[in-house]
Amino acid sequence: MSSFDNFKLLPSLQRALSEKGLVKPTEIQNLIIPELLNGRSVIGVAETGSGKTLSYVLPILHSLKTLENEGKPININMQPRAIVIVPTRELGEQVSKVFKSLTHTTRLRVRSVLGGTTMEVAKKNIVGSFEVLVATPGRILKFLERGLTLIDVRVIVFDEADQMLDQSFLPTASRIVKVCPPSPQMGLFSATISPVVQKLITQLFSNVQVIRSEGSHRVVPTLTVKNELVIRGKRFPLLEKLLEKGAKGGILIFTNTREQCDKLAALLTEKEFKCAIYRGEMGKVERRANLKQFREGQIDLLISTDLASRGLDIERVGIVINYHLPKEIDNYIHRVGRTARAGRPGLVINFVTERDKKLVGKLDSLRRSR
Repeated sequence: MSSFDNFKLLPSLQRALSEKGLVKPTEIQNLIIPELLNGRSVIGVAETGSGKTLSYVLPILHSLKTLENEGKPININMQPRAIVIVPTRELGEQVSKVFKSLTHTTRLRVRSVLGGTTMEVAKKNIVGSFEVLVATPGRILKFLERGLTLIDVRVIVFDEADQMLDQSFLPTASRIVKVCPPSPQMGLFSATISPVVQKLITQLFSNVQVIRSEGSHRVVPTLTVKNELVIRGKRFPLLEKLLEKGAKGGILIFTNTREQCDKLAALLTEKEFKCAIYRGEMGKVERRANLKQFREGQIDLLISTDLASRGLDIERVGIVINYHLPKEIDNYIHRVGRTARAGRPGLVINFVTERDKKLVGKLDSLRRSR
């Protein structure tokens, strides 16, 4: 469809889309929205930055507002009708933001309980009645013991499912689904179908068609890729030369380990390049503060492990540098998906050594298949 008008969404949602200047749906939105509006469960696989979040947000708001218009409003505390399960707090905050940007016309209420916040703060977030809950899996289980009930849930969505790498995730997801009413409408969204995602599909979804965008498992056409050959392991002089040229916007630099991340940050600081790190095994407060600085343009360099490769949507990222290339092509796809999002141009610079030649061959095939 060439316009959101063709989906026959509620006038209140059409008005909100118009106010945001959203007119033409993306490919995955065209494929997914009609299925969800018709009450079907879906599995959506599409490249990062393709608009997967909006493809389920709009049908959820449409369905829940329709129930309210039919005289069936929610008036029971802590009993949502839709739950969106996300792997990280950062992604949960982004999803909540998308929902809330469209609720001023529908007056539907969106709440979140996310890892990284205290139980007291999280409890305050979900006091009272509301329609949509965005949550990390562990927090849902904890609040099922603290008054949260899922007996009226109509829709369950797993977003960025391939990020849910914790070994306890599958049994946790199964427990959550079991306490919901039988046969809810379900959605699963991912950039790739990893072994974990396949297990989730096998366990919780039955006879559901996998809907793929044409660009799934490929890099987007607005992405420019440059390979820089690393001679005798000397990466930093290459990076220093690139940074001295200057670049507008944010630069996200990936390493493979926490140790590499810290070492690179120290080298950059020594050379008076202002930067911050974003990795596991660091305080959540510090990590969030560093991300906030980068998002708001207070710093232009963020050095990270694959922790930043999935789910984060930071509009100002114009360049991704793979200081160390990952071993797996799926990780590469997620990393480079942090730029060239929503049709914007982006640049990826890969630092290539002899041992990376096999991966680079696969990456060349990816670009040729665009």
